[in-house]
Formats: sequence, structure tokens, C-alpha cells
Amino acid sequence: MMKSKFGFRLLDERKIEEVGGIGSLWEHEKSGAQLFHIGCEDDNKVFSISFRTPPPDDTGLPHILEHSVLCGSRKFPLKEPFVELVKGSLNTFLNAMTFPDKTMYPVASRNNQDFKNLVDVYLDAVFFPNIYNNPWTLKQEGWHYELEDLDAPLSYNGVVYNEMKGVFSSPESVLEQKMFSVLFPDTPYGKESGGDPGAIPELTQKQFEEFHQDYYHPSNSYIYLYGDMDIDEYLAFFDQEYLNRFERKEIDSRIPAQRAFAEPQEEVVDYSLPQGESTEEKAIMALSWVMEVKPDLTLTMGLDLLCHILLETSASPLKKALQDAGIGKEISGDFQSSLLQPVFSVEATFVDESQKKEFQRIVFETLQNLVNNGLDAKLIKASLHRQEFSLREGVTGSTPKGLIYGIRIMNSWLYDGHPAEPLMYEGALQTLKEGATNGYFENLIQKYLLNNLHQALIIGRPNPGLSDKKEHEIAQALSEWKSRQSEEILFKIIDETKELHLRQNTPDLEENLNSIPLLRREDLNEGPTFPEWQEQELDSGIIRLNQTFSRIIFCISHCYLMPKQFRKMIFFICIY
Repeated sequence: MMKSKFGFRLLDERKIEEVGGIGSLWEHEKSGAQLFHIGCEDDNKVFSISFRTPPPDDTGLPHILEHSVLCGSRKFPLKEPFVELVKGSLNTFLNAMTFPDKTMYPVASRNNQDFKNLVDVYLDAVFFPNIYNNPWTLKQEGWHYELEDLDAPLSYNGVVYNEMKGVFSSPESVLEQKMFSVLFPDTPYGKESGGDPGAIPELTQKQFEEFHQDYYHPSNSYIYLYGDMDIDEYLAFFDQEYLNRFERKEIDSRIPAQRAFAEPQEEVVDYSLPQGESTEEKAIMALSWVMEVKPDLTLTMGLDLLCHILLETSASPLKKALQDAGIGKEISGDFQSSLLQPVFSVEATFVDESQKKEFQRIVFETLQNLVNNGLDAKLIKASLHRQEFSLREGVTGSTPKGLIYGIRIMNSWLYDGHPAEPLMYEGALQTLKEGATNGYFENLIQKYLLNNLHQALIIGRPNPGLSDKKEHEIAQALSEWKSRQSEEILFKIIDETKELHLRQNTPDLEENLNSIPLLRREDLNEGPTFPEWQEQELDSGIIRLNQTFSRIIFCISHCYLMPKQFRKMIFFICIY
């Protein structure tokens, strides 16, 4: 097993039947980078590089840095390299994502040269961004003071600042932020990785640079490759062009576990409604539980399945009990498994705040009755069939399935487990099937919901005109701050505002534009792919099938299970 090549040492190799590939785990000996490759016949190749990025506060450092590293780098010194790259790319996915504890940079393409180009640009962006020699990046992507002239009002501006103002205009986002801050008061999960608009202007250039230096190092990276490719070619490229430039170092980015609560918590948070709008039955209630640290795949799949059984169908018993009692107009469930300690939630929207005790009573009484009398076996079986179909068919919509696998593996890999574990679901699925008749799901309810004191009830209270009030308070505070500044400082802000606008509106230099690798005609030598047909002989003749068509038939054949008004819509979704 001990095999080394191009500076990488092979740590483990195993067949992953569930995804039809071979998983190889490598470590770059000099830099400490980890790499996991799933070799298979899928030509839709996927690459991602991820970093464990625990937020230290609510300034949105991980989110702002995610935006900022994509604003020019050592080899590609454009303002927005990816905007130019897309113009000459055949990518099937190109994006970046900030999570509560990690930041991911995934790309995918079916074209070999295109894929190499994307990988090169992404690696240069994360390891050698221009954030150190271009202070305008933080101002543009994070926040800055905006002042047109001495008589104009002073304001905040910035891409992430404005984005998160939009996010927190949503009652659900306000509730979720409060929920995580209550459930995880002592860990990074209690901080807002995306950025709280009220805290974003506290971020300094020094903190910004230090966060990149601390966490965007190969020793804290998770490199993922998927698909039909020459792995040796990429190992050599990673080593020679990037990883060999770094020395291994100790990076403390571990996510600490939250100590379990001795008693349930309860908090109220206000969210904004338009001025003058009625607050009647506009509250939101969420009852959430924190699970054990890094549960195994069987437990994770079981809790996810339990959430679907209890809350996500028209026949779900907990959803039905709350609806029958008139608790909220919309009932939903959520199981967030991409955390060190997953969170299980029951949410009621369009509810009256006075129904708080009734909401809790019905939830716990219903759960206890289900433990005592058992869940409906047919409902468990239907949910299991749904989950099994989704796993086996790799139903991912327009998203490359290799990317979904790349996100799933982080549920183990990020917390020092083996990246292949979340993909090897056969054993867990078999255990859950057996559990349908031996009380497994009832035991989950008893242990993780009824007996679990690490829980919180969060109430979102409607507050008409709250956003206007906050905007007024910010404007007032900025006005007072402006009044205390010298003209020299204010003219500096005016000059910086003009300079930033000028930079944003000035085209990139031709030599910089030419640094972006674009596809050439000779790179487009791969023909189109078509679904593979299979033939099956019957007494009456021959049937020709392909996998895509069989999925469409499955969807259409199950339309009869849906309300009449949705059947036509589902049909058109399937055929398109």
C-alpha cells in the first residue's frame, strides 16, 4: 500500500461500489495537503479544493475571503478572472461556497483542456490571491465607507455587506442565525460565517490577511478529484506548480464540540415586517436539537430519514398533528448533517406567539405516542424507497454527481474521518431496512429528541418597520461619526470612493486579459455524448431502454401519488 509519486504518499485505496469507482487517499509529504481521488468512467470531471475555515466572529471573514480570492491572483492578475474564464469555457459547474465551518471551490467540465484550465486558475486564486498587494479587494468585496462629497451622507457599501443585508431581510435567515448562536454558544457554529451586516464593518485589512495566512495553506486543505482522468498528470501538476512551494505546518482549525446543555433553552428574536402590516399569526417557531459529535453514516442517514418520515410528507404524523391543532399554516422539518454536531429542527410558520406552549406540547406528546405505539410501517417503507432510489440513481438534477459526492465526503473528511465513509452507504441502508420493523426509528425519537436536553425553542417575532429603524440608526451613527472627523479624513474617504469606482469601471489591461487560458479550436475535438441504449429480448419482441428515459418514466408513473393540481407540472418537469 505504501506507494509514493510526485511528492504524494498513498495512504489508502478502496473500491467504492456505491459510486462505481476506486477511492484513493493521498498526502503531499512536503506541504501536508490531503487529496482524495475517485477514479471512474464518468467524463464529467470534478475538482474542488476546500479549507476548514471556522469563523472567529460575525464579520463574515470566510465569506468575504471566498469572494476576494477570486478577484485576481499571481498568474491571472485580472479584476475578475472567472468572468473572463467563463467566456471561453465549457464548464458544467463553476462556483465557490461558504459553509459554517468550511469554504469550497469546486469546478467541473467534460472537456479535458478546459478542466485543466479551471483547476489552474482556482489553485492560483486560493494560494496566491492579490489581496495582499491590492487593498481595494476588501473594500469592494467586504465593505467600505462611501462618500461622494462633503455634503453627501456617509454610508457603507460592499458586495458581501449588501448581499447579507438581503439575506437577513428573510425571517427564516434571522431565525436560523439566532438558533445557531443559542445552540452553539461556545463554538464557531455560534458565529455567522456569512457575515452579520451589523458586524461586517468591524473587519480590518489586518484580520483579513491573517485569516488567509492562517487557513489557506495546503496543510489545511482538502483536494478532491473525480472522474475519468490520468491521476498521475494531476499529482505532478499539483506538486510542481503549487504544493512544492509550501512547507508543512501545524494549523489549529479544529471545530470544538459544544458541551451538552443541562436544560433546554428559549430565545425570542425580532424580524422585520413592512411598516403598518398586521402582526397577527406572523410569528415563526423552531424547536431544534443538537445531535452527538460526528455520528456514523447509519445514524446520519437514519435521522435524515426520520425527519422525512415525521415532517416532509402529507402523511407525516408530526406535521399532521400540528396542522390538525391549527399550529401554523406551514410545518416543515430540517436535518442539517454537514456539521460536526448535526441539528434536527421542527419549524412552524404563520403562527401566533401565544401558541408557544401548545406547539411544544403537541410536538412532545406526538413523539411520545409514536414511541409507544410505533410509526406507520408503510410510511417508513415509502421513505426508505425514496432514499434508496435517490442514492442508487444518483439523482442530482443539473449538478454533476461528482460534485455532490465531493460535498458528501466532507461530512467525514473535515472532522478527521475517511472521505469514502459517507459514500459507502450499503451497510447503513441495510441496517435501516431492518430497523423499519425492529423499533430502530422509535429508538431514535426516544434518544435524540425526547431524552435530549441539548435543544432550543427559537421564536421569530414580527416587528413592523424594524429594518427601517435599523437603517435609520446606522445612518444616524454614520452621520455622527462623520461630524467628528476632520476634513482631511473626509476628503480621503471621498478620494477612495472615486478611486474604487474608477477601478471598477476601468477595463483590464490587454496583457492581463491574455493571461486567462481559453479553449482553442483544436481543444474541441471531443464529440457529443448520447444516452446508452440497452436491449432486452421478450417473447413479443425487443425492448430498447436507456437510463435517462427510465428515470422519466419513474417520475411520471408516480404522479398519481400527488395532488391533481401538481401532476401536470411534475410531468413537464420530468420531460424537460
